[in-house]
Amino acid sequence: MQTIDNFNFAGQKAFVRVDFNVPLNENLEITDDTRIRAALPTLKKIIADGGSLIIASHMGRPKKNPDMKYSLKSILPHVADLLGTVVQFAPDCAGEDAATMVANLKAGEVLLLENLRFYAEEEGKPRGEFATDEEKAAAKKEIKESQKAFTAKLASYATCYVNDAFGTAHRAHASTALIAKYFDENNKMFGYLMEKEVIAVQKVMTDTARPFTAIMGGSKVSSKIEIIENLLTKVDNLIIAGGMTYTFTKALGGKIGNSICEDDKLELALELLDKAKKNNVAIVLAEDAKIADAFSNDAHTQFVNVNEIPDNWQGLDIGPITEKKFAEVIKNSKTILWNGPTGVFEFDNFTSGSCAVGDAIVEATKNGAFSLVGGGDSVACVNKFGIADKVSYVSTGGGALLEAIEGRILPGIEAIRGY
Repeated sequence: MQTIDNFNFAGQKAFVRVDFNVPLNENLEITDDTRIRAALPTLKKIIADGGSLIIASHMGRPKKNPDMKYSLKSILPHVADLLGTVVQFAPDCAGEDAATMVANLKAGEVLLLENLRFYAEEEGKPRGEFATDEEKAAAKKEIKESQKAFTAKLASYATCYVNDAFGTAHRAHASTALIAKYFDENNKMFGYLMEKEVIAVQKVMTDTARPFTAIMGGSKVSSKIEIIENLLTKVDNLIIAGGMTYTFTKALGGKIGNSICEDDKLELALELLDKAKKNNVAIVLAEDAKIADAFSNDAHTQFVNVNEIPDNWQGLDIGPITEKKFAEVIKNSKTILWNGPTGVFEFDNFTSGSCAVGDAIVEATKNGAFSLVGGGDSVACVNKFGIADKVSYVSTGGGALLEAIEGRILPGIEAIRGY
């Protein structure tokens, strides 16, 4: 498989799919440029080699074509500033202007294409309302046909293709998977960021040092069921945290007050516990909880046994006994995956549990463990606690990482690497 380090971009036109779907405020100003900075090593390598750089990304979920609040023109000055060079802008990613600008692009020059999702063909899904199922089916067929032409158009711009957008690797979109088919194996590759993501996932899910501990948070068992089932064939310890705690607690006969709970998943929780036992996986559950009399940072609080939460009270974080219990398991691990906080960490009065987990992961990492943090809330946790640079890897991919953990093949990776 071709790698970006081994490829000389001199004289090449490189189509680079990045994830510049950054948050903007009401004035269309960037509030967090992490995703742009993450792609800089790849972009700078191409420029330094003397390649012509074509940058392509989506932003938001535009429902009409175009919706200018999602225009990549808003981020153009910052991209240019970070790259330290002039960046041209094509106001239509698949229009004649873009084709002309690409044709005239010289070595070392940079062109940013307008939002790929201004074309429904990027995602391959028709937009709008349909009166009948027949109309919808016809629209789907039409968009799939026009998607081929759209993909071919994008591919025609370049002599090589680089995918550096792990955050969209789980989608078989025109610019993330379909376009790769237009380039032979020597002219398509992962960017540096994508390479790091793929290696990190592989290190956790395949090349695993043991004991392997996964910490799974989140409010609902139902949203993590496929991940948990896949992990039960791979991990030594599975720590259940967050709102899921109370579904498992109630399933085991505990009293959970007003805590979040999926009553229709109680039997499932017991089945998962049984499957874990059969697979010799230790399921680690909370013993105590920090509870509140309202869902508020300013609520009255107390610590109780997780099985004995009074009526009209709800669990919003783990308690100190559980903090020590979780930390001990984590510190004795050699591979760690963290997806989801232990409580409502957005409220400062309920951050202690998540902070304790983060500190334990940092300590384990210092002692040689490999730690992968992924999923929006977990990433927000490590950033809030200032420990992002003290774990082995923080993934940029939310949905992509979760699907990889579930054991699914990601189209954006398969298109480059194959299986």
